[in-house]
Amino acid sequence: MIQIADIREWRNHDVVDQDSKKIGSLENIYVDTATDEPYFATVTVGMLGRHRLVFVPVTDAVAGPGYLRVPFGRNDVKSAPSIDPDGVLAAEQEPEVFAHYQLEYVPGATGERRLARR
Repeated sequence: MIQIADIREWRNHDVVDQDSKKIGSLENIYVDTATDEPYFATVTVGMLGRHRLVFVPVTDAVAGPGYLRVPFGRNDVKSAPSIDPDGVLAAEQEPEVFAHYQLEYVPGATGERRLARR
């Protein structure tokens, strides 16, 4: 399991798909607000000057020397919901991120956000 304390060490490392093809670079981690466990990563993709951050689940990711391997195809990740490099995931966008990966979206008991950036 990915440890929250290691996140600083992973930033800017490669994120690779299930076939070890590079997707982009790890930008940040979003945790599940109910458990404080890592749930999604943002990955920097795109060409110079046209970067964007896409979301990918990390619950079944494997960390290796200099990379994080996610159990999804490169095209699936690159077509995931995205935000601008300086942007923040709006609460209204959370269900779309979960739906892209066929994950159930359940907000907190009082309607609070499901994801928080770390």
